[in-house]
Amino acid sequence: MTAGEPGVGLGTIAREWGRIGCIGFGGPPAHIALLRGLCVEREGWLSPDEFEDGIAATNLLPGPASTQLAILCAWRLRGPAGALVGGLCFIVPGLVAILALSVLFFAPHAPLWIRGASAGAGAAVPAVALQASIGLMPGSWRRAGTAVPARARWVAYFTLGAVSAATIGPWLVLVLAACGVLEATVRAPRRPGPSSGPRAMLPVGTVPVLATGGLAALAWVALKVGLFSYGGGFVIIPMMQHDAVHTYHWMTAGQFLDAVALGQITPGPVVQTVAVVGYAASGIAGGLLAAFVAFAPSFAFIMVGGPRFDRLRTNAWAQGFLTGAGAASIGAIAGSTVPLGLALAHWWQAGVLAAATVWLLVLRRGVVAALVGAAVVGVVAAYAGLPLPA
Repeated sequence: MTAGEPGVGLGTIAREWGRIGCIGFGGPPAHIALLRGLCVEREGWLSPDEFEDGIAATNLLPGPASTQLAILCAWRLRGPAGALVGGLCFIVPGLVAILALSVLFFAPHAPLWIRGASAGAGAAVPAVALQASIGLMPGSWRRAGTAVPARARWVAYFTLGAVSAATIGPWLVLVLAACGVLEATVRAPRRPGPSSGPRAMLPVGTVPVLATGGLAALAWVALKVGLFSYGGGFVIIPMMQHDAVHTYHWMTAGQFLDAVALGQITPGPVVQTVAVVGYAASGIAGGLLAAFVAFAPSFAFIMVGGPRFDRLRTNAWAQGFLTGAGAASIGAIAGSTVPLGLALAHWWQAGVLAAATVWLLVLRRGVVAALVGAAVVGVVAAYAGLPLPA
């Protein structure tokens, strides 16, 4: 892939990508549809094949794929300057919204209705995570191929990811990397060059980092999110939960559920949940730092690797790595429902979770509606005198 010649103004990119950033509720499917409608159908800046190639390329990268697609489309129009402007305008509206809500939800003496809404919305989060995992399974299963050994390995990776997310959260990143390397080695045993795929990035994520707390620890947690979000943004949940709640004690288990809910009801990528964790750790500055560190790899991958995406798509080692790491990531999302469910403190929250599960998995309705409805139930519960999480 190559960056296009200057033609589309940076002001146009800022306006259109900012618009998508403001109305992009519904996660990656909504983002992709909005970008396709703008770049392919309405303006004709990209051909249908170019856009589909962009989707395929960004799906091979760690990190938030729809954000990377937004950056890539802007890069194709105006090179690095377009990538920076488009990416920032896509990210910033949701980031502002989620930080503003963080100030409300994490206030020391939050109003009763805020506490009720957060308890209700948080109770629905395990169901949202389970739905995300189920939705990702078919594509990953097809990627594994039809051979019995390949599908057996997929089941093993999925299971290992699920068990790891439920039991050893802070080490999940190593499990994802190991599954990716194993599958890549099986599919492409010949060692590639030093910069031919994800192998070149692994040392960054697998070198042990011992952070005792503070901004260094926050930056490390955010970097893991940016580098190892294989399989969709929801894989950040098990990656962050143990660090945020148990290792560094930035928030309670109930507050982490609130953070995930906020990431779902605001526009933009789910990865912006990391900004809520950053806010809990160190206020607005912490939220901005966490967002910067988490999204920086996505900008780097596009601006440095964009011209090499055609080779990446045909690289057997890269394809194998994504197959293994992606299956483990989907399992990790499913496994995260265990610690998320155990974080619920009161019986009425279990009822909200059951209702959200039926809404999402049986009736197949929308995530935002489920979370808003759960928040309303929480407000009613609070004013009815039912117990709320401390």
